[in-house]
Amino acid sequence: MTTEDRILIRDLEVRAIVGINEWERTKKQDLMLNLVLFRDLRVSAESDDVKDTLHYGTIAKAVLAYVEGSEHRLIETLATGVARLCIEHGAERVRVRVDKPWAVRHAAAAAVEIERGRADFE
Repeated sequence: MTTEDRILIRDLEVRAIVGINEWERTKKQDLMLNLVLFRDLRVSAESDDVKDTLHYGTIAKAVLAYVEGSEHRLIETLATGVARLCIEHGAERVRVRVDKPWAVRHAAAAAVEIERGRADFE
């Protein structure tokens, strides 16, 4: 059964080496991540036990460690790695948005948003 229940992690501030330009490969840049984690939450709502849900604190820490240790050239690659990590932590499906502030002149940010499910990583 497909569920539309979701847990959101909004505006997670991270720093990473990301980009194709030489100067981007030497200094970490600020990025903003937004995650939508899809999973049936009925069991955890009934049990009121964190072991029955997605522990958003654990997921946020894992995402931070992954991103801050990464050196991808494309934010598309970074977003896919974050999606894989969220699926590994129990999400059935995930939507990942990575914003790279001021990457485009006269724009607040350039961003990539992807959605992936378990089947995408099998």
